[in-house]
Amino acid sequence: MSRFVLITPNSDFERRMQLAVAGMHGSLQVFQADYLPEGPHDFLRQLVGEPPEVLILGPGLPVDGSLKLASVMDLQYPEISVVLVVPETKEVVLQAMRSGVRDLLDPAADPDSIRVMLERASLAAAGRRRGLAPGTSEHADHGAGGRVIAVMSPKGGVGKTTVATNLAVGLGKSAPMGVVIVDLDLQFGDVASGLMLDPEHTITDAVVGAASQDSMVLKTYLTVHPAGIYALCAPRNPVEMDRISGEHVTRLLNQLREEFHYIVVDTAPGLGEHVLATLEQATDAVWICGMDIPSIRGLKTGFRILAELNLLPERRHVVLNMTDRRAGLTLQDIEATIGAPVDVALPRSKTLPFSTNKGVPILQDGSRDAASKGLRQLVERFKPNWEERPHKKLHRRAVVQ
Repeated sequence: MSRFVLITPNSDFERRMQLAVAGMHGSLQVFQADYLPEGPHDFLRQLVGEPPEVLILGPGLPVDGSLKLASVMDLQYPEISVVLVVPETKEVVLQAMRSGVRDLLDPAADPDSIRVMLERASLAAAGRRRGLAPGTSEHADHGAGGRVIAVMSPKGGVGKTTVATNLAVGLGKSAPMGVVIVDLDLQFGDVASGLMLDPEHTITDAVVGAASQDSMVLKTYLTVHPAGIYALCAPRNPVEMDRISGEHVTRLLNQLREEFHYIVVDTAPGLGEHVLATLEQATDAVWICGMDIPSIRGLKTGFRILAELNLLPERRHVVLNMTDRRAGLTLQDIEATIGAPVDVALPRSKTLPFSTNKGVPILQDGSRDAASKGLRQLVERFKPNWEERPHKKLHRRAVVQ
């Protein structure tokens, strides 16, 4: 059960916070005060039950004092995510970053936006606790945190980006603002055009400087898509690929796992350095295969090589794209060749490539094209566990100071 503590004198914001938590598997304690405690111990000793995962410093509190408290919390209790409710400005973002604030929230945010923020902050808190636990390593546990989904193919031209963008959009319907798609085809990536985005920042900016050290700064480098997902697009100049190493990819994916439910990675064709670094972090691999002999043989070879390297993710999803009975191959022929079942078959479609060229994935515009059914089946394979848990009603305890 997620545990939240709110400090604020603002009864309207408290009401919206209650509505947000009421739809979650969590509990909320409220300190109704217009001043801050002297330090973390001052309010932690007044709590009922275990310490919180997320501390929300609501509207009506002094900003300077909130930042000071966040700094102390970050040093003494780094496993607790601190969220500051304040109008966002560049100056506040910079101060919050230096103070260890996990997230910023607009005071006028509605309950749905608050809930998304709380889920994200809880995920970040869980990631920090794993990193602080004795006997654990940064990369040891793929079972917790966000799922890293590597979308892969042994060769280009099989619809990998089309599947990746639709998968991200489809997952965004279940986890709004909890999905980020990363374009790791660093030379010829098409995620930006496939989602009709003109990003201000790219992955080149995100893997260096302050963004590589702090998740709050990193989030300012992501591009928001109208479907309720984030995107981190490929470099504008293919030459910039040389500035991004496998170590950069590893650090980036670990940062994103602490902030998002799903990280969909559109990789480059083949098994280059950045693809292998992605597979080291991946919880899932979605393999895209065309209905042609070179693509099928390439997939078989890829499986064999990765098995030898012990880099096959625990969960594997094989997508056969552009299926056509007239191709001279049967589904059984393909499965026998690659040595694995085909999980999703997407029929040849005119709408699918057209939607990619238009920059609007078919799972975004609600198209009833035959391929959309298969794409929805793929999305269902990643149904979030938190949707399946029974929700408990909120039992609110208000602590008045």
